Amino acid sequence: MSNHKIGMWMYQNSGGDQIQNKMIDKLRERDIITTTDLNLRNAIAKNGSIICNDTVMEELDLFFSYNAGQQTQYQVYLYETLDKFIPIINNYPAFSLTEDKFKTSHLLRHHGIMTPEFKLCHRDDVAKLKNVLREWGGKIVYKPTDGWGGMGLVKIENEAALDMLLPFLNQTDIRYFYVEKFVDYDNSDFRIDIVDGEFVACYGRKAPKDSWKTNITAGGSIFLREANDRLVEISKKAAAITGLEIAGVDLIYDRELEDYVVLEVNGIPAFATPEQEKMGLNFNDKKIDLIVDMIDRKVKGK
Repeated sequence: MSNHKIGMWMYQNSGGDQIQNKMIDKLRERDIITTTDLNLRNAIAKNGSIICNDTVMEELDLFFSYNAGQQTQYQVYLYETLDKFIPIINNYPAFSLTEDKFKTSHLLRHHGIMTPEFKLCHRDDVAKLKNVLREWGGKIVYKPTDGWGGMGLVKIENEAALDMLLPFLNQTDIRYFYVEKFVDYDNSDFRIDIVDGEFVACYGRKAPKDSWKTNITAGGSIFLREANDRLVEISKKAAAITGLEIAGVDLIYDRELEDYVVLEVNGIPAFATPEQEKMGLNFNDKKIDLIVDMIDRKVKGK
């Protein structure tokens, strides 16, 4: 009987269930048993233990949490607590950091990784916000500091548009404005997947006609794209700086700067869907192997 047991919470749509089964089989070959469906939404914390579906989470050798878009505050709170007792992939400090666009950009810039120019303004300092708009040539992008899939992103191209947006934002509990200078680019991006410091894959996403958002949830489309050494170098460094064991680094080519800039670093980059595999995105097996190797190393102390 195996001495090693891990927990897993993996998204099940878009082929995620098949990915999970492959990982379970490969882990079993290494004498690592997996308990699945450990959604912390269903967990109870009492008397020094977090119990999810009859599993005492602190008794696991590792927890693999890989489900974007379904994290409630309750789940994240337990995620943070559990991280102090067992290894979690991704680790909570890195996950929490990369959920915040300002903190991520601030850290990357501090370490010499280029991002779009950005500023953080207090919600009551509208004059400063308007000055930023003028300084950056009349085009800025407002971004919520958290969120994913392009949700909440607004391109502001003049003061009238800003004046229309402010009353809506003031009805929320937002305490500050995070804005970026709109980058002159070709409406396509690069997604670079990194696992355990190793390059996994590159593909591109293109914004739909009459739009600038490349996110798939915003109507963008995926296409095959090759990475060059510069892209891989930047992405590996970005993943290392943020501390993510698994990272999806989004970059665009800034035509004014004549270099690549990092838009985001994602902690739960999706595997290729069955449809995307048919079009030639064939990185899933490599990604699975690297994740399994990393889990094996962490639980066995190699």
